[in-house]
Amino acid sequence: MKKWNVGLAAGVVLACLLAGCGKNDTTQETTAAATTETVTTEQVATADAQIATGSDLASASDVVEDWMVPIPAENVADGEYDIEVDSSSSMFNITACKLTVADGKMTAVMTMGGKGYRYLYMGTSKEAVAADESEYIPYVEDTDGAHTFTVPVDALDEGVACAAFSNKKEKWYERTLVFRSDSLPADAIDNPSIKTAEDLGIADGEYTVEVTLSGGSGRATVESPTKIKVENGIATATIIMSSSNYDYVIVGEEKYLPVNTEGNSTFEIPVTGFDYNMPISADTTAMSTPHEIDYTLYFDSKTIK
Repeated sequence: MKKWNVGLAAGVVLACLLAGCGKNDTTQETTAAATTETVTTEQVATADAQIATGSDLASASDVVEDWMVPIPAENVADGEYDIEVDSSSSMFNITACKLTVADGKMTAVMTMGGKGYRYLYMGTSKEAVAADESEYIPYVEDTDGAHTFTVPVDALDEGVACAAFSNKKEKWYERTLVFRSDSLPADAIDNPSIKTAEDLGIADGEYTVEVTLSGGSGRATVESPTKIKVENGIATATIIMSSSNYDYVIVGEEKYLPVNTEGNSTFEIPVTGFDYNMPISADTTAMSTPHEIDYTLYFDSKTIK
């Protein structure tokens, strides 16, 4: 009996071993976790391979400027506007853009300078890789054959993450876009960050203020500080350009001629607001033919004396 019991026990043990009985549950869990970890790592590696890095990327520039404060759709008048869009990469070249504002929402149709991108995704490259393809924005050819992308715009003067999928490289390239408020007509925006002389409580009188000119080739400047005169809550600035080659300045839809005949071109123009980049156009005769150049003037209210 004892011998039979020993043999039977041995047989049972062998059968269990062959059938996988007695395997430690912890070992099974560890093996399963290791398998899951391997799959996850492979998935991550595949996703990373779809994101442009290192030598694939051109140098990026910071397109969000210090003065910028996000302006939502509720502060922009309904309508259609030509708007400038800055891109952090020169390889993502937007040649024109039409902004539509309606019912508290903004959308933009961006016309590209090339045909290198198949999709856009409004977010980071990692988010694009993880997203469903139905969330991608495909290009549409316009009547001239150029590629356009229609994208939502949450706010102006705000850095927006945008991933672009390259046809050639089949990778996502990450960009930052800024839809610039200073390229819209002044009356299109109700921006609480823009302060008038009346908002600032400046009494009628004559003052000076620091002013900065931006735009064009970057070579032109204006004399700073400049004189301003306030009458009935409205400020007028005397702007002295860095050359004598400007024959008029446009603010809004009004044209202003020089107030001097000698020396650098000088203009008396209204200050539509302080503490923002006020758009103007200035016509220069320094080129072979007269040419209007878009600039902005930033009047810093903290420097008013």
